Amino acid sequence: MKAMILCAGRGERLRPLTDHTPKPLLQAGGRPLVEHTLIALAAAGIDQIVINTAHLGGMIRDYLGDGRRFGVDIVYSDESDGVLETGGGIHRALPLLASDEPFLVVNGDIGCDYPYSRLLNRAVDLAHLVLVTNPPHHPAGDFGLVGERVIDAGAHPRHTFAGIGLYRAELFRDCQPGRFPLAPLLRQAMGQQRVSGEHYPGFWMDIGTAERLAEFDARLHAEPGCAGIV
Repeated sequence: MKAMILCAGRGERLRPLTDHTPKPLLQAGGRPLVEHTLIALAAAGIDQIVINTAHLGGMIRDYLGDGRRFGVDIVYSDESDGVLETGGGIHRALPLLASDEPFLVVNGDIGCDYPYSRLLNRAVDLAHLVLVTNPPHHPAGDFGLVGERVIDAGAHPRHTFAGIGLYRAELFRDCQPGRFPLAPLLRQAMGQQRVSGEHYPGFWMDIGTAERLAEFDARLHAEPGCAGIV
């Protein structure tokens, strides 16, 4: 299985930290955020990685290189001509990702101990999403979960999308190159009952602010294995 780590974002909520350091290279627990994800993916046997870059992307390439020292093989999808949002970024990277098999996409600004190995043999229609309990900063959640089917509306309690998903290239079949979000594609596929999901009860954080970055750093120093890294 191939995986993509989304690293092209500007990190506006983390300014001024991200004025001179790209968000994926901000440190927590003595490692850049993206390194935690790379090590966890490699430990799960996922070693073919695509990383999209834009803001200060050269710094990310210089630090990660070809990925060999992390036990992975990294190729890059360049968005220096304009950040494409999640949907557009994945669409541009499809030639590096697409095959008959689903591929994994992980947000570059999360901390978690999710066991990526459980996705290796997961059956996928158009998409499979990992959901988590709504954090305090996002109490409304994103999507509902009925059994293993993800839905967009209704009276069912909503969960928050963890930024971890399996996708098939078919999800992007009718898309044109350019900037566009992922959520409308997912909602359309949910309407066709073609998105499965799971609720993960373990550790997960969105590292979207300086306060949460500091919280993640403190947690990693207190519990070194909490991001799935021993």
